[in-house]
Amino acid sequence: ERLLEAAADPELEARGFTQEDFARSHPGGALGRRLLLKIRDLMHQGPQMPVVGPDTPVVDALLEMTRKSLGLTAVAGGDGRLEGVFTDGDLRRALDRGAGVLQSPVAGVMTRLCKTVQVDMLAAEALRIMQDSKINALLVVDSEQRLVGVLNMHDLLKAKVL
Repeated sequence: ERLLEAAADPELEARGFTQEDFARSHPGGALGRRLLLKIRDLMHQGPQMPVVGPDTPVVDALLEMTRKSLGLTAVAGGDGRLEGVFTDGDLRRALDRGAGVLQSPVAGVMTRLCKTVQVDMLAAEALRIMQDSKINALLVVDSEQRLVGVLNMHDLLKAKVL
């Protein structure tokens, strides 16, 4: 954390030396990785993303979550806009209502207000959001709130962002 602050030293920036310059001069180190890696470099996208529609039965959302192995599935409308997320925790809470919930639409049991990030954010910032929120994954959206990717803690660990 102190190294990140040193890299953002106002005196250095006044001389035109930015965090990005610092990272480029230390590209192989952990600090360089933390300053250069963006979410877009690590996120799952396209067919790797777990995503279902809001009318999808809970049991099918669970199958999508299992197939993609990220511990969640995004719920998006036909226009690609994010409507929520369905997680392991949502499944446990839904099962408290009874086994019949497995055939009901996922929209009735998903978390609507979920944490999201943008593709150009630093991976280190995504890590901070996950740690502060005590969550293991984030949905990546564009400026129109369309789903473009999924990032999880394992991606950050593999990239040595921690």
